[in-house]
Amino acid sequence: MSSYLGVGVSPGNVPVYHSTNVKVLDRKIKITELVLRCVILGLGVLAAVLVGTDSEVKEFFSFQKEAKFTDMKSLVFLVVANGLAAGYSLIQGLRCILSMIRGRVLFSKPLAWAIFSGDQVMAYVTVVALAAAGQSGMIARVGQPELQWMKICNMYGKFCNQVGEGIASAFVASLSMVVMSCISAFSLFRLYGGNKTKNVHW
Repeated sequence: MSSYLGVGVSPGNVPVYHSTNVKVLDRKIKITELVLRCVILGLGVLAAVLVGTDSEVKEFFSFQKEAKFTDMKSLVFLVVANGLAAGYSLIQGLRCILSMIRGRVLFSKPLAWAIFSGDQVMAYVTVVALAAAGQSGMIARVGQPELQWMKICNMYGKFCNQVGEGIASAFVASLSMVVMSCISAFSLFRLYGGNKTKNVHW
């Protein structure tokens, strides 16, 4: 006897849950995770390269002044954060590919906690770095009259435009990292779900 919910009933009237739906869900999560890891990797590297290689030289009254990302600590933080996020996503992406190739890689609770913790840390780091760089970028573009900080983007237009592109890439990477942290949280806490499935494979 079986119900429409895919729950078989044994002769002793003890429900036996089929693993078909669990396997389908696992596969969808794996694919989503791999896509997000690749997005974070690609855009993280792009953001770090755009900001890290950005510079522009202007001449003022017979002397030259070069604007570079190291002049703003928030941009340095953004480059480092996105570099770390890209490297971390590369490692996790390889783990995900390996699990998909093997088909049945045991996803233990300690490993789930490690991935969840890593994703949470990287999500917080990328969001904080993005917020700091975004605030600095706004000050550079519109200035701060109350503090007599002038607009530097009027003088270093190319520099500001490339930084803006880097921040936009970092925004999408950071958003993807936040979504990834939510997925890893779901993957972790469903191990403690009502069915108490002991063998969850990734």
